[in-house]
Amino acid sequence: MSHPHNEPPLNPLPPVVIALFLVIIGIELVLTLGSRGIVGGPGAVGWRLATLERYAFSPEIFDWMRSTGRWPVEHVLRFFSYPFVHASFTHALFAGVMLLALGKMVGEAMGSIAVVLIFFVSAAGGALVYALFVGSPAPLIGAFPAVYGLIGGFTYLLWLRLGQLGEKQLRAFTLIGFLLAIQLIFGLLFGSNSEWVSDLGGFAIGFALSTVLVPGGWAKLVARLRQRN
Repeated sequence: MSHPHNEPPLNPLPPVVIALFLVIIGIELVLTLGSRGIVGGPGAVGWRLATLERYAFSPEIFDWMRSTGRWPVEHVLRFFSYPFVHASFTHALFAGVMLLALGKMVGEAMGSIAVVLIFFVSAAGGALVYALFVGSPAPLIGAFPAVYGLIGGFTYLLWLRLGQLGEKQLRAFTLIGFLLAIQLIFGLLFGSNSEWVSDLGGFAIGFALSTVLVPGGWAKLVARLRQRN
């Protein structure tokens, strides 16, 4: 047993969460430094635009793929690459900080594989919801739909915990309600956009995935299916 004085004051972050954060911030640092001419020479000023054109999720390209039945790999990958492309350093930093906080809590409770699954499936699902229900040609960028998926995972964990304590489980949705209220206020003050739809889609998918990914969740699902049969 380790001595209490030798234990770190904070629990270490799951390595997969650190890796995702470093990729997000690393890409943003290169794009920011390039836009300021610090690295890459004069041509680096256009790096962000070129990255957005290649890796952002495009509803127009998605509609083209649906109508033609053609699904090129480089365009399908946009479902999973857009969370790593942001509009600015501040945009990436906010997403990264939330990723660290939520990823730590979800990772400690469900494991690293669950974090990866929730992150990428929520990102893809959020993009799909955005394309199907918004109808905007504006591309989707940023890690927030994936982060909202982790918020969904955290909400499910809190929902379970409140149920065990015999308290009102609706309290588990306080965080998502607060965040959506903040988005509404900012939309009223500075003009709204439709990206909140992808965030909400990511949250719902993360919550649903967590019912299976939480320890014992898969066994409970199988038991319920057998009971129905």
